[in-house]
Parts: sequence; structure tokens; C-alpha cells
Amino acid sequence: MNRLLPTNKALKQLSLSEKVGQLFMPAAFINDTEEEIQQLEKLISEHHVGGLCFFHSRASAATNFEGKKKIVVNENSFETLKNLIKRYQKAATYPLLISIDAEWGLAMRIENTPQYPYAITLGANKDNKDLVFKVGQNIAKDCKAAGIHWNLSPVVDVNVNPNNPVIGYRSFGDDKEQVITLAKAFVKGTQSEGILTSIKHFPGHGDTATDSHLGLPVIEKTKAELLETELYPFQKLIDEGVDSVMVGHLSVPVLTTSPEIPSSINKDIITDVLRHEMGFDGVVISDALNMHAVSKNYPMKGELEWLAFNAGNDVLCFAEHIEEGIQCILKNASEAQINKSIERIWKLKAKAISEVDSTLELTDPSALNKQIAERSITLHNGTAQGIEHFRTTNFCTLTLKRFTTDQTNQDIVKNVMAMRKEIENETEILLLLTPPQIKPTNNFGFLQEEIDFVNDLITTKKVVLYHFGNPYALQSFKTDKTTATVIAYQNFKEFQDVATAHFMGTLEAKGKLPVKLN
Repeated sequence: MNRLLPTNKALKQLSLSEKVGQLFMPAAFINDTEEEIQQLEKLISEHHVGGLCFFHSRASAATNFEGKKKIVVNENSFETLKNLIKRYQKAATYPLLISIDAEWGLAMRIENTPQYPYAITLGANKDNKDLVFKVGQNIAKDCKAAGIHWNLSPVVDVNVNPNNPVIGYRSFGDDKEQVITLAKAFVKGTQSEGILTSIKHFPGHGDTATDSHLGLPVIEKTKAELLETELYPFQKLIDEGVDSVMVGHLSVPVLTTSPEIPSSINKDIITDVLRHEMGFDGVVISDALNMHAVSKNYPMKGELEWLAFNAGNDVLCFAEHIEEGIQCILKNASEAQINKSIERIWKLKAKAISEVDSTLELTDPSALNKQIAERSITLHNGTAQGIEHFRTTNFCTLTLKRFTTDQTNQDIVKNVMAMRKEIENETEILLLLTPPQIKPTNNFGFLQEEIDFVNDLITTKKVVLYHFGNPYALQSFKTDKTTATVIAYQNFKEFQDVATAHFMGTLEAKGKLPVKLN
């Protein structure tokens, strides 16, 4: 890898168009074709882009999920990632800053890599601070092993809206103080391994009912309300010192004279509120500029990139029109404006970029995940005594989950009918429930027949329910009518083992649901 110039030298040595190239952080995909890889290498060498943000594949990029494109499975994904990073670094004149969204580990983007629990799971126990530090630390070690410098995490949105389609399980909860405590622990753990972080999604995406990948969420709150909740964690973490802030695509009328312009490209919000009022002088990175909340309104290539830069973003993440964007910024920006951003970016590079140690191995999440499982398991309804009494009955165990990904709706309905028959004469049911998906679209993947079946069980029999997944999925079920409902949050083996120990009475449930359910 080329050595990084000192900041003062870079400011003198780089041409203006090279400096503007450094603002861009296009997406890189581990499942690209050789032709696509070569196109990106050409882009890096010809336009001097400053960094890359890694994703799994073009089909799984968030704005495509409504397109139902088939996602390729890459068994050798981690090696592919490492090799691509080496190739792209080789194509660069100046070292690239490599980033990824690894909120719960590289597994968020790269399969067959370590996965740690979601933020909502970590938020289920306020004593998890030491474990959250370790989660940040371990994820940072995995980033280092890959050649990644910048983990675009943690989410510091306070998830106060149970219908939030995009944050939900990615937030530490609806208690702002808890969000700050755990986000701080995650940041410190990450920094302990020399990896950069980015708090997101400014000015706060926790009280939205629209997915900004697909549309523009509007937050109709007073300035006082925003200072009280949404902006509060950002201010506290900025005061502590953070590497960067990612700005989300949100409409926040009270913070701007142009509410139709999303926060991610809004000067009132980035320059006036974040920079001046809140005193943040670090790197500001845009949320992905291909997201439909912004991209569909700016069809002229390069215009969106210029607007994002002019609003106060230093790094233009997932910018799709780099050549045109560079020209547009060169035409419209002052040299002082460009230099200010380059100075910030270069200092960040200097902090994070070092020689890659190829001997580093991926972490083993098992022991840490078990500790988190033990501290987070939550008795949501009912009592330990109720479960103890239930254990002495002649109960029947029923597992409701998807066993393969290619089951048709017809297969699933047939399966439900078979289960109905199977438990016809049973009176006590131990129900193990795993939602088919983590995101809330289409009832977390449950068919209406499955929801009706579970609710029929709950209302006609004695049910002890163990839930392995996003707790918001429980909003479809009559959990108040169960003998007991226990939330295990994840379907990892460690969480299943802990749930078994809890049911057998050898482990106490110490967790508390960190959000309110409808």
C-alpha cells in the first residue's frame, strides 16, 4: 500500500481535482464480476476517490430489496473481501479509507464472518456496558483482519416509534441515557483497536414510520423536543469526542427554511445546526446517496453530489456519479471549502491507516454472545413460578420457524395445518417462535395463517412462548394471554442454550425489554 502523505504535504501536493476525488466513497461489492471490479479500479486510479464502502452484492443493497433480486451466496466471502481490498488499494495513488456498516459485526454485510447481537439485544440489560465495549472491540479486530479502517456505527437513534421500519432492532432502545451509555461503550471498544466509528443517523431517525431507503421520513417536532430526544445523544457523544457523524435522509421542518430538502443535503441542518450550534468539527459523512429519499429527486448527474458537499458533508458515501460529481464540485466550490474537507479527511486517514497485518484472524463470538444472552434474556409476561409449574405438566413442544429459504407459501400453510392437527388434543404448549426475518416488512415475514394459528393457540391453550428474534415482531401476537412470554432476542445457538437453561429453572431472566411495544 502507498504511504500516506502528512496532512500539510497533501494539502500542497494534491491537485484540486485530486482533492475533490478524495471526497468520494463509492460502494464496492464483494460479489461483483471481474468486469465490475476493473471498472472500480479504473475509477479509483483515474479519479483518485478517497475511500470505499463495502457491501455484499448489488442485489442486497438496501434500495434494491423491493426488487426481490436473487442474492448470491459466497462461501469464501471473507477471503474475497480481503483480496478485493488489496486490489483496490493497489489501484490507488493515495491510500483508500475502507469502510463498512458492521453494527453487529462484519456479518451485517459479509456472510460466514462473526456475528454479534443486535443493538436492541445489548440494550436489554443496562449492566451490559462492559460487554458492549468488548463487542465494539471484537468487531474492530475483525475489521482490522479484513483491512477495513472505519466501522460506520453505532446507531445512536432513540427508537421511540414502535412502527419504525428501518431502525428498530438497530437501536439500543427508547431510553436516551441508555442509548448514550451503550453507544459510548461501543465507540470506546472500537477505538481501543484503532478503528474509526461514525455515530448515525443525524439528526435522529428513531421516531419515523418511513424507510429512508425508499422515501423521505418527516419529523414534525419542535426544536425543544428534538433537543430533548433526537439531538441529545449526538450532542453528548460529540462532547466526548467522536471520529465522524453520519447524516440521515430526513425532513425536519423546524431545523430549516427548506423542509423539502433532506437533512443529508441541507446546509441549515449540517452547517448551521451540527457544525455551528453543536460544535462538531470532525468528518461528516452522508448516508448512502443512492437511497431513494434523495436520489430520485436529483436526476441530473453530479447535482446531488455537489449539493451534499455544499451542505457540509466531507465524505460522499455511495455516490453513484463520481465523474460528473467531481466536475460539478470543481465548478461550484471554492478552494478553501475543498481544502477544509480534505484537511478533515486526511487527519482521519492519518489516524486510521497503517500497514495491514495479514496474520490477524477473525474473532470467535461464541463466549461473548453467551454472556450477552445470559444478561439479556427477558421475562416479558408471566412469572418464573408460572413457568416452573408449567414444567411439571405434560406439555408439548412446538417450533415455528422457517427450516429452508425456498419454502413456498403453500408449503408453509400446509405445515400450519399439519401442526394444528398435531396439537389438537394438547392443552399445554411450549412454543418456540423465530420470525422469518429481522425487518418488519410484511409482518416480519409471517403469513397471516401463521399469526392466526399462534393467536388461536394462545387463546385456547396454556402457552409458554420463547421468542428468538426482533421483539417488535411480538406486536402481532396476544402475548398478554400467554402463561409466560420470554424474549431471547437472537436465534444463535448460545441464545437457544440460555433459553433452555431459563426454562429448566437454572438461570434467572435479568433482561428488560428496552423498547415499548404497541
